[in-house]
Amino acid sequence: MIIRKRLTAGVGILLATLTAGLGTALPAAADEAPAKASPKVELVLDVSGSMRTRDIDGQSRMTAAKQAFNEVLDAVPEQVELGIRTLGADYPGNDRKVGCKDTKQLYPVGPLDRTEAKTAVATLAPTGWTPIGPALLGAADDLEGGDSTRRIVLISDGEDTCGPLDPCEVARDIAARGIHLVIDTLGLVPNAKIREQLTCIAEATGGTYTAVQHTDELSGRVKQLVDRAAEPVVTPVAAEGAGSCSAAPQLKAGLYTDREKFGEHRWYRVDVLPGQELRASVSVFADRAVNNDYGVLLRALTVHGREIVRGSESGTGRTDAISSGLRYPKAEQDDTDSGDKPAAETVCLQVSNSFSAPASVKTSPGMPVELTVDLVDSPDEAADVAAFGLGRGWWLLGVLVLTGLIAGLVVGWISRWRVAVWRTN
Repeated sequence: MIIRKRLTAGVGILLATLTAGLGTALPAAADEAPAKASPKVELVLDVSGSMRTRDIDGQSRMTAAKQAFNEVLDAVPEQVELGIRTLGADYPGNDRKVGCKDTKQLYPVGPLDRTEAKTAVATLAPTGWTPIGPALLGAADDLEGGDSTRRIVLISDGEDTCGPLDPCEVARDIAARGIHLVIDTLGLVPNAKIREQLTCIAEATGGTYTAVQHTDELSGRVKQLVDRAAEPVVTPVAAEGAGSCSAAPQLKAGLYTDREKFGEHRWYRVDVLPGQELRASVSVFADRAVNNDYGVLLRALTVHGREIVRGSESGTGRTDAISSGLRYPKAEQDDTDSGDKPAAETVCLQVSNSFSAPASVKTSPGMPVELTVDLVDSPDEAADVAAFGLGRGWWLLGVLVLTGLIAGLVVGWISRWRVAVWRTN
């Protein structure tokens, strides 16, 4: 009897200990894995009077948009926070000042209640103006805060009617904030002016423009863009380049964004350890009309101004982006008896462009720049071109000279042999 009591007490103490241990361990495990921020998407729908036009699959543009929205809302991934904003949905009058303020958030950005969102969309009727610029500013404010991916999907059938506020300039200003917000645009009318404006808005933020003329195309494309927001991506880090290497920001391996004016030089610094290879690339995006003949230059220099290696690219005609890159391997340092940690070499990266624009084009803010920096192990085998430093040009020149010399000797010897044989015969 005593043994049974002791056994029961022992089991009770053991269970209590395990319970207490689990109770303290579970919260700790939860603290170690913080929840990832949910991606945010806001759909911006044009509800202006022109959306009454019946030219999409035999029905009005508004009806097609509502049908597409219902299909999209059914397919939104659970982790995406989605909101809806309208433009031109409320004011039917002719007062331009009032009509150009006609934009509001129909459904707040957050966890999606599909029934509530569909009900809100069902109440919409084509009404007024097309204030695209104010709607984009409102959508950018709706998506503010946090470090998650953010995307605006604009669906419109016409140009902005609220000048002089240019929606293309609005998109550039949003991009210049450095909040990494992408704007994708969809045009419901195959019109050259509409396409040009919507393309400019999208390109200013790294987004895409798509022309759609059928309901299934509209729903399919919007679904694709919402799903893209849910996909894990590398979030670029804003970095402001300096006018000289001494004042340049220190960068580590990663993806960076900046803005560069026409013809400007911007500097950054990277520390490269012995046995590492620096790989850097830069892309400059022409988000506005530019003159023909342009180029981009990426140079790696020492802190004393000696050029190590460069990469350049040039072009002419219309382009969305132009890119260049370079590689710089730093040799392993011989082992020392002191055991000191090998010192890193500070490499200065200079990004330059030779873009120019017509006098009518605004040059501020500067063009978007995307800079990628990677530090990998330096190649061990001499067969790798980078291991020889051929990017500097000297080794390549030596190889070409030696090859030409050997080829000349061989050709000369063969010619003399053929002449000797000819004379003999």
